[in-house]
Amino acid sequence: MNNKAVILGCNYYIGLSTIRNLGVHGIHTVAVDYSEKGAYGAKSKYCSERLIAPHYKKETKKFIRFLINYAREQSAPPVLIPCHDSYVEIIDEHLEELKKCYLIPQTETGLYTKLMNKEILHQIAQENGVKVPETVKVNDENLIEKVENIIKFPCLVKPVDSPTFVAKFRRKLFKVHNIEELKTALEKAKKANLEVIVQRIIPGFDDHMYTYDAYLDQNSKVTHWLTCQKYRQYPINFGASVYTGQKYVPELHEIGATFFEKIGYKGFAEIEFKKDAETGQYYLIEINVRITNINQLLYKVGVNIPYITYQELTGSPVPPKAIEEDTDVRFWCGYEDLYAIRDYVKTKQLSLMSIIKSLLFKPKAYAIWDWKDPIPAFSNSGMIVSKVLKRVLRIPTGSKSNKTKKSI
Repeated sequence: MNNKAVILGCNYYIGLSTIRNLGVHGIHTVAVDYSEKGAYGAKSKYCSERLIAPHYKKETKKFIRFLINYAREQSAPPVLIPCHDSYVEIIDEHLEELKKCYLIPQTETGLYTKLMNKEILHQIAQENGVKVPETVKVNDENLIEKVENIIKFPCLVKPVDSPTFVAKFRRKLFKVHNIEELKTALEKAKKANLEVIVQRIIPGFDDHMYTYDAYLDQNSKVTHWLTCQKYRQYPINFGASVYTGQKYVPELHEIGATFFEKIGYKGFAEIEFKKDAETGQYYLIEINVRITNINQLLYKVGVNIPYITYQELTGSPVPPKAIEEDTDVRFWCGYEDLYAIRDYVKTKQLSLMSIIKSLLFKPKAYAIWDWKDPIPAFSNSGMIVSKVLKRVLRIPTGSKSNKTKKSI
């Protein structure tokens, strides 16, 4: 196979799992990061090549030129796989340039970005008959009145542009319980020059969160899919998966496949749904248009998304497949789950005994650990220990001597 796989972003376990999923098939994987620091995914034995590129956001033009120059040096066009929303945005913005020398599933410029934009996504979903939580725009007339009568408290102040919001506030959203908290949240967003919306909270605990994970071919037809159920997330209630299980929910396929095919989507995407605890209806919460946290779970139950993507784009498509049974395999990110468990128990949302029972006798798809490829886990553990020691010992980020040297 002459086509290399270029993976953007390997300082998180999404990039690591992507490298492993391709490497086990002997595919030449290229890990691209803007810094060696923290990129433990590139330490996998399945990583064939490592590149340090200009920063995708600070030096966007240089970054794009770097990718293009690398591709032109190859004997065959590489497959380009982003593993973070910020990389997706950059690819979408420069899609026409990049498609001349890379293999990329999506052909419609701007579609990725539209689906990542909460406001536009809700409009597209409603136009295609998919339920979304009631939402009010910040510039709507009688905003407070609409929030009190339609949205009701507590409610969510969510960003239109999630990656920028998360980078600024280190959280996915603001949960507000009254008018004062609402005004404070809106003011914070305004000062940061970030657009937000106000949204109703769909009733139901975290285990009412589900995902529909699907791959669509170049004819925009779903060829591979499965559904999953979240059990715990971090931050709790409104965070990312830390303990999730594969769960067959055919209704989600009916909603998700119809939606994706109508809008002409190509490649992999994941819809996050929430099941209303009172009505049983499923509401679309957001869409991930790149490889996700639970990628290793998908691989473990037999749906290797990075490999499916690679094979289709290089002309050897994998036969269609759907997981239409409950395998009971659980994705588990142990380190982040510890923080989640602490908060669930502290807020009395879960008992420690129920959590322990959930972890017993379940086949696991680990976020980082792999007996056959242990180095990334050791590297990540070293980073965690270093951070903990700095907090405990209150070691400053730079020593006095280092600061003196920098000032000279």
